[in-house]
Order: sequence, then C-alpha cells, then structure tokens
Amino acid sequence: MSLSEDPELQPILFGLFLFTYMVTVLGNLLIILAVTSDSHLHTPMYFFLSNLSWSDICFISTTVPKMIWDIQTQSRVISYVGCLTQMSMFIIFGCMDSILLTAMAYDRFVAICHPLHYTTIMNPHLCAFLVLVSVLVSLLDSQVHNLIVLQFTYFNDMQISNFFCDPSQLLNLDCSEMFTRNIVTHFIGVFFGLFSTSGILLSYYKIISTIQRVPSTSGKYKAFSTCGSHLSVVCLFYGTAIGVYVGSTVSNSPENCAVASLMYTVVTPMLNPFIYSLRNKDIKSALWRFQKRTM
Repeated sequence: MSLSEDPELQPILFGLFLFTYMVTVLGNLLIILAVTSDSHLHTPMYFFLSNLSWSDICFISTTVPKMIWDIQTQSRVISYVGCLTQMSMFIIFGCMDSILLTAMAYDRFVAICHPLHYTTIMNPHLCAFLVLVSVLVSLLDSQVHNLIVLQFTYFNDMQISNFFCDPSQLLNLDCSEMFTRNIVTHFIGVFFGLFSTSGILLSYYKIISTIQRVPSTSGKYKAFSTCGSHLSVVCLFYGTAIGVYVGSTVSNSPENCAVASLMYTVVTPMLNPFIYSLRNKDIKSALWRFQKRTM
C-alpha cells in the first residue's frame, strides 16, 4: 500500500525518505566509527551501542529502500520470496534491537548497583555471549513466523495493507486455522516481548532504588545521567511500537496503521544517533578527537 495516492506528493515523499535513510545510515555509522576508533569507548556499554547502531542500519534498510524504489517506479508489487525475505529481516533486526536494549539496561544496572564488580561481571565473554543470544533468539523468532506463513495454501495477488511486508498483516492474509495461528503468534509475541520489557523494568527498578539511597543531589544526577540516553531510546522504541499495535486495534484504517508504522520503522532508527550523540559527552568527545585526527 502506498502512503499517498496523490501524484504531487510522490516527489516530496521520495526526497523525504531518501534524506531520512541517508541521515540514519550516516548517523549510526558515525557512532560505530567513534566507538571502534577511540580506545576510551572500548567498554561494554559502547560495545552494545555499536551493535545497536549496526542493527538499526539493517532494520531501516529492510523497508525504506524498497519504499523509495516503489515511489520512484510507481510500482507496489513484491515477489513471494522478496516478501518473506523482507518479513524475516524485519523480525530479526527488530528483535535484535529489543534484546540489545535489554542487555544495555542490564549493563547500566551492574554499573550503578554493583560498581566494584562491574569489570568482573561485564567481561568481554559475557558481552559477546549476550550479543550472540540476541542474534540466535532473533533468528528463532523469524523462523517461527516463516513456518506459519509458509503454511498458507494461496499466496498470489494478495494485498498488504502497509508499505512493507508487516508480519501482522501477512499472518492475517489466510483465514484458515485463524484461532490456532493467533494463539501461536500471541504466545511468541508475549514471550519475546515480556522477556525484554521485564528485564528493562527490573533493571531500572533496581537502578532507581540504588540512586534514591545516594545522599547528595549531585550524586543522584550523575548516576542517573549515565542512563538518560538509553532510557530515551527505550521509551521511543517501545512507546512507538506499543502505540502502533494499540492504534491498529482501535482504528481499522490501513492508512492510519501505515503512518503509525513509520514511527518505529523509520523515525526511531533515525533519532537514536542524535539521542546518543547529543546527550552523551563521551560520544561527542570521541567524534571531535576523530575529526581532529582526520584533519
């Protein structure tokens, strides 16, 4: 489905999404470059941040380039294999974002609640293991959705009420065995969603409890300021995703759902680099040192 059928809006949409995609890729690449090139940022938190930036680049690359191509060619057709591939990549990198945000919340919990044991607990082996878990769990989630969609007996000349192959839209294309499929998909969604959100909520509950015991106001601010960027990204990612799915149940308009989907598929990956670069002195200092070395 196109975001707009108005021919006069097509060049504007093309330029807007092309600019958004370039800004997102460039911003996340700068964060990866800053983390890898500066030894001061070779810490668990920035290791997870660089992986999150890489995941965001892949996440937005699953939907926006195809949408830009569709606007340019005035064609909204996608092949069966292409649709399954887009859905798989969308689930993999969306799930990776969620689990990496959980790992970053755990990292902040250890740094604030157990600072003396931070380097022992958050060792390189654990960090690599958490990233590996995020990849494997994302692949499992994607394969479960693929197995369900592959059971469809008829998948030709179907219309998807979104600008990309949204998993929720694909699962509603076939009306047979809807009850069983809904149980499976809701179970998978609750399991993966509950794991991530409960981990983040528990980590921040412990962090807030620890910060409240700090006697000085400046000490509380300093401790909580290390979580500011991560908390902003968490609220943006989960807030927009929950808003989309709540809005889709309230509103039956496909146009409203498609526009709402733009928030977590396009806007969130674009804003993450700005949140971490503008609110984080370490990233700004690393980018400044890299610029001076380059010049």
